Amino acid sequence: MTLESRKGGGLGKGLAALIPAAPPGGSATRELTIASIEPNPEQPRRTFDADELRELAASIREHGVLQPILVMAADAGYVLIAGERRLRASKLVGLKTIPAVVRTANEQERLALALVENIQRSDLNALDEARAYRRLIDEFGLTQEQVAQQVGRSRPTVANSLRILDVAAEVQQAVADGIISGGHARALASVDSHAQQQVLLAAVVSRSLSVRATERLTAASRQANGASDGPIDRMLDPDMQHMESRMREALGTKVTIAAGRKGGRITIAWYDDDDLGRLVDRLATVDR
Repeated sequence: MTLESRKGGGLGKGLAALIPAAPPGGSATRELTIASIEPNPEQPRRTFDADELRELAASIREHGVLQPILVMAADAGYVLIAGERRLRASKLVGLKTIPAVVRTANEQERLALALVENIQRSDLNALDEARAYRRLIDEFGLTQEQVAQQVGRSRPTVANSLRILDVAAEVQQAVADGIISGGHARALASVDSHAQQQVLLAAVVSRSLSVRATERLTAASRQANGASDGPIDRMLDPDMQHMESRMREALGTKVTIAAGRKGGRITIAWYDDDDLGRLVDRLATVDR
């Protein structure tokens, strides 16, 4: 089974949409020894919040594991497909076995399933989510539109998430460390210069700026045309900033408005040939 061939199916309809059902007469849920289960090598989540795991462990200690994990058979036991937080929390509690459903899935499907479960159950770190989307595009050969359909997101959401992968390494690390949010990083991505992104990042962190305030700061930076190291005082006219925001939302991509003394320019970013074609279709009006 390949993801591309599942027309009409998809991750947006839940985890079961991507995995074959248990064979007739087979047991849907089994008790497997935790020691026999290896972690999912395609797990997109790179960090697990310790407090959240302790809370989940406390719930499992009191109520048990209410939702079985998903695994696939391997040569020496099983490989986890989805449910790593439940598996880790069960280990914290000291459980020896865990309820599991055994399914079949290839490498790419394990990545997709783990991504969807993380999105559905507990928000991924924005950087990890963006990396997983990129892997789905690169390894599955899917367009942004197809990825969005598979994971139950809008195409602009996927496109905006991918923008985080283009920011400076320091900005990405700040997202991974939980210092700033994905919204902050996306705002910083609207500034082309990595050096300027680092300057703005320092201002965002030191002043504890909100996402909206960060958007205003980056708008001022763009208007300043790369004035990098000094204080940034100029702001876009509020009406112009609103129009810029509306265009970003409508087109699902980075849009910048640079106002001059007479007129100005609008810059629209595109990320691949499919993205360019989509923008042309949306912007062009041809009498037929």
